[in-house]
Amino acid sequence: MHRVQVLDARGVARVLERMAAELVEQVGDEKLLYLVGVQTRGVPLARRLAKLVTAATGHEPPVGALDITLYRDDVGPWRAAHQQPLLRDTDLPVAVDEKVICLVDDVLYTGRTVRAALDTLMDYGRPRAIRLAVLVDRGHRELPIAADFVGRVVPTSRTEDVQVRVKESDGEEGVWIAKEVAG
Repeated sequence: MHRVQVLDARGVARVLERMAAELVEQVGDEKLLYLVGVQTRGVPLARRLAKLVTAATGHEPPVGALDITLYRDDVGPWRAAHQQPLLRDTDLPVAVDEKVICLVDDVLYTGRTVRAALDTLMDYGRPRAIRLAVLVDRGHRELPIAADFVGRVVPTSRTEDVQVRVKESDGEEGVWIAKEVAG
């Protein structure tokens, strides 16, 4: 497997700072903002964005974690038990009603994860609005979904894999494109 790094730790920090500034500008009333990370890497990214929003505005937005496993369209009895994804915690410490929810995820690809996240979130209430922030948009959408805040657009082929690593869960920080090397 051949990996090419497209963002290092400093690059990740820089794009998150820009995304936080755009988020504050677009939301307007930061007291309505509620950051919800999609398990797993979206959660630490949401926490980091919340810290940056707090530094910019003085208001600390709530941060939640959303597990979308049961809403995914690729999970079911037709998959072997060892291929089933792990269930993780959903933790929404504040009601979503009338909040401007910013869903945060690491990579936007086909749009199916975001669709599952929207379905999951709507079971918890009726937000005023939902925005989407992703660290990487790699293209290849299968559903009509677009991010409102994008750290980096990384053109890829379907045979490539975008690997996001965050220090909180992976011990390293950055974004890589990986491709199988023949031979």
